[in-house]
Amino acid sequence: MKAFLPAFALLCASAPAVAQQSTTAETAAVKQTIQTFFEGMRKGDSTLVRSTIAPGAVFHTISSRSGATQVQPENPADFLKAVGTPHQQVWDERITFDKVLVDANLASVWTPYEFYLGNTFSHCGYNSFQLVKLAAGWKIAHIIDTRRKERCK
Repeated sequence: MKAFLPAFALLCASAPAVAQQSTTAETAAVKQTIQTFFEGMRKGDSTLVRSTIAPGAVFHTISSRSGATQVQPENPADFLKAVGTPHQQVWDERITFDKVLVDANLASVWTPYEFYLGNTFSHCGYNSFQLVKLAAGWKIAHIIDTRRKERCK
């Protein structure tokens, strides 16, 4: 029993370091999924975007009409079709990672963004992503965002 206690104490002391390494790797993998999503948008590559989306994913946007807040669903299939349909200007959503939280197979990501059509500013807001870790890696299960033209940054 006396030999067991030092080994157990060493194991307990090293557990946070192992957990931190795992969390850092998972955070990087989550960020990469979101970066790939936006890379696909910029390229007009719906196959690349589709590779980041979980089966059954849900998209929403929050808007304000006549002062009333509304939650509007967006069909992911329609979004993918729009991304893959040739368009004159690059869809360039520029994000920064504000918060990335990971627990087991669930991640929540908060990203402020600015959206440009080519080099022309269109709108800004915040994205909230929910990701799930599947056999194929981290996939986006839910996106909800805000959109506005003022009070950016």
